[in-house]
Amino acid sequence: MNALLQRLAEVDSDLDVQTKEWRRQVQEMSYDIEDCIDDFMHRIGHNGMADSAGLVNKVVQQLKSLRVRHQIASQIQDLKARVEDASKRRMRYKLDERAFQSRTTISIDPRLPSLYAEPEGLVGIDKPRDDLVRLLMQGEGASAQQLKVVSVVGPGGLGKTTLVNEVYRRLESQFQCRAFVSLSQQPDVKKILRNILCQVSQQEHDNMEIWDEEKIINAIRDFLQRKRYLIVIDDIWSNQAWRTVKCALYANDCGSRIMTTTRIVSIAKSCCSPHHDLVYEITPLSADNAKQLLVKRIFGSEDTFPPHLEEISFKILEKCKGVPLAIVTIASVLANKANTKEEWDSIHSSIGSTLEKDPDVEEMRRILSLSYDDLPQHLKTCLLYLSIFPEDYEIDRDQVVRRWIAEGFINTEDGQDLEEIGKRHFNDLINRSMIQPVKIQYDGRVDSCRVHDMILDLLISKSIEENFATFIGGKNQKRLLHGKARRLSLNYYFHEHAMIPSTTIISQCRSLSIFGYSEHMPSLSNCRALRVLDIENGEEMEQNYFDHIRMLLQLKYLRLNLRSITSLPEQLGELQNLRTLDLGGTKIKKLPKSIVQLQNLTCLRVNNLELPEEIGNLHALQEQCVIKINQNSSVSSLLGLGSLTKLRTCHTRTLWLRWCLVNTHPDSKAFVDNLLSSLRKLGRVNLRHLYIQSYYSYSIDFLLDSWFPTPHLLQTFGMGMEYHFPRIPFWIASLDNLTCLDINVDPVEQKTLDVLGNLPSLLYLWLTSKATALKERLIISSSMFIRLKEFNFTCWSSGVGLIFEAGAMIKLEKLGIYFDAGAGLYFGFQHLSSLKHLVAEIICSSVTVQEVQALEEAIRSVVDLLPNHPTLEVRIW
Repeated sequence: MNALLQRLAEVDSDLDVQTKEWRRQVQEMSYDIEDCIDDFMHRIGHNGMADSAGLVNKVVQQLKSLRVRHQIASQIQDLKARVEDASKRRMRYKLDERAFQSRTTISIDPRLPSLYAEPEGLVGIDKPRDDLVRLLMQGEGASAQQLKVVSVVGPGGLGKTTLVNEVYRRLESQFQCRAFVSLSQQPDVKKILRNILCQVSQQEHDNMEIWDEEKIINAIRDFLQRKRYLIVIDDIWSNQAWRTVKCALYANDCGSRIMTTTRIVSIAKSCCSPHHDLVYEITPLSADNAKQLLVKRIFGSEDTFPPHLEEISFKILEKCKGVPLAIVTIASVLANKANTKEEWDSIHSSIGSTLEKDPDVEEMRRILSLSYDDLPQHLKTCLLYLSIFPEDYEIDRDQVVRRWIAEGFINTEDGQDLEEIGKRHFNDLINRSMIQPVKIQYDGRVDSCRVHDMILDLLISKSIEENFATFIGGKNQKRLLHGKARRLSLNYYFHEHAMIPSTTIISQCRSLSIFGYSEHMPSLSNCRALRVLDIENGEEMEQNYFDHIRMLLQLKYLRLNLRSITSLPEQLGELQNLRTLDLGGTKIKKLPKSIVQLQNLTCLRVNNLELPEEIGNLHALQEQCVIKINQNSSVSSLLGLGSLTKLRTCHTRTLWLRWCLVNTHPDSKAFVDNLLSSLRKLGRVNLRHLYIQSYYSYSIDFLLDSWFPTPHLLQTFGMGMEYHFPRIPFWIASLDNLTCLDINVDPVEQKTLDVLGNLPSLLYLWLTSKATALKERLIISSSMFIRLKEFNFTCWSSGVGLIFEAGAMIKLEKLGIYFDAGAGLYFGFQHLSSLKHLVAEIICSSVTVQEVQALEEAIRSVVDLLPNHPTLEVRIW
């Protein structure tokens, strides 16, 4: 069944209504079969493993087993009958032939109007057009004569085709020959090559229809060999298609230029490789340009909206988020409506639901669907899952990857790590411009994303059509159908009093996501098939809501972001399938003792966790958060940390310790010895990330010289803001894999910088000190910090200066300097040639306003001279 469903997914856009309904029924049967098997395995397996001491217990268990087997047998018979009916229906209506036959009609390319857009109708194109012209034509001497390929990348609907067409129009007179072709998703390469040859030569060739690819390629190369040409290859979907077309484009020294467009970042980089700086990322329209475009399309002028429509027009533009395709589409709808606030309010509230029946909106959806249809099946499923989250929701990467795993969307071979595969899927969706990155770390890692409203509407529509997810409380509630809800998303932020219709069956729901709080939330006792339970910001949630959590025996993912919850039932340990327990948003500090029975638990997130006595039993654990060590902690539990040998990669840390133990505590030596023993053991195996927080009165000087052998795999080491090492721990210098370091040292001396500057893999450094000790400037030379991308230096007290020499930190992109205005610090910003962002935070308690203004102006004057024109943020305290 899964193989059939995958084949049908590959031709989804071509399926008729009858075949889609048959597919839906097959999908429902596959869900029911999986639920039946899971239920059988639990009920028979659980009873078989129960304690059967004594004859009476054995007889009772056997009788229970017989009853369970009978119930399961009846379910299997019912499922078998359904499968047979579906098979007969398949043969009766020849659904296979209808689903997989070749397409007999060819639809018009929905992007065609972009090629014929009149310049006077375009808005906000001047700057990107000029930037792209400059990128294409800049260069002097021999470099200007070399072939240059510039690639334009961005999501569907941003106007890539329109932009390159405008550049093409502006530059075509400067070239001897030119061509503009579109590849599309499944290009006829031979036809495209013939098109290029006809355009550049401006003539038809006899019998060209029978030429093979090699002959056409040779003909194009011969023609272009000594000519200055301009060629646009629009809408590239695969590297293979680009490589084939590129074979025909002769790399002469005549100053030729090629422009490509694509929705996929990796393809854009491949087109202009190795010169990745020739990738032009198209961006949404500014707020002013978006408004101008909407006004022009509706009223035929560039004047503002009528006063009574100003407020609602702003709300409509917020929905469009600067995407020209969305703005033009909504404008087409509004242009045919009365210019009343009531009518526009109705259109605004309908965006993403009833509006999709409008022909203009359908056209927009077809364009957006091109990207969705191009996804492989596993990415379609992962993307479709994002429809569960509310509009404009910031989706955490690690959370959604773990949900994918719990739902069974991530498949592994050869023992590969499921989370690593899931992160690759997430990055693929970013790469294909299907989701928008929000938080981007120093190493380029995307930690969270959002789904554009227009893409979200598309996903919601497909989810409802396929019964992939059911939505309650949002604007799509009116589109609900009766039947089984497989994944339930309850948005009480939008509609607090929304209720699940009585026609919706939730007993076989696999995923329950609740946003907000309502008195009408479903009882967990009615959702025993759940794999995923995620509840967020239910401020009025009562403790007893979770009394039935022990019944969720299939549960693999549990996340609670509820400030009102302080504990969970002791029976939590019965959830043997649980992989993720995320309680970081609760007030829970102490877990049930049964937590150590969860042998499949890989992620445990609890703030200020009191370490369970037998923590070492959780052998599968890979991540746990904020363990508080104080006088109430168990000495033996610290030793158990050393048994968690799978602790390794995660979001930014694996092990976060909060040390709150004074040296005078009677057991302080035992605590230190056991902690060091565990850290040494973990450091020899898998420990990649360690964050340790302490306060003024709680010294962690025991870490200075006691970590041996050194944790050679460590990639991240971080500290809290209060405690400072008196010097750099000796083992830091040998960490060749360390990429991120957040460390407090007081005082900072030149040898401190010398040690840190020689770390070969360091990308991020935050160095904090209370004061400097030497009466000379601290120097960062060209041989130090050769890979560093972000550097933050905090020194609030009066110091002696920090200077960047010429060639220092050649890859530094972001710099944060936090200092006292009276310190007289000198930085040498002018030598930071790669700098893109500068934050200067200044304490001005002992200087005049004029002195602070002069300092700020001096910083600005230097920054203005840097080649990348970095952004500057100055904070005055």
